[in-house]
Amino acid sequence: MARINYLELPVADAGVAKRFYGDAFGWTFSDFGPTYAATTSGDTDIGFQADPAQRTAAALPVIEVGDIDAAQRAVEGAGGTITMPVFAFPGGRRFHFVDPDGHELAVMQPGG
Repeated sequence: MARINYLELPVADAGVAKRFYGDAFGWTFSDFGPTYAATTSGDTDIGFQADPAQRTAAALPVIEVGDIDAAQRAVEGAGGTITMPVFAFPGGRRFHFVDPDGHELAVMQPGG
């Protein structure tokens, strides 16, 4: 079953965001390069995107699926607009889309 498993927040500085959420909630983060950090609890995790070229305008809910290619076809068939085609990232593959109301979301399939 598809479920939201991740929330990516656009931030100005990943280090500042890590300190804030670490101090406020006791969260710890793994760094994935100089502009990206995320919790890795295995539950619903949160990531910070500080790369201006990759930042979304708002929080980015990420939906986990078992078959990313089928999910992309289903999103397109339902009227969604693909804004970032399938790409590899540490932890799997994902794509971004905009729903009919203009909300940007991502879909990911875990894997190496």
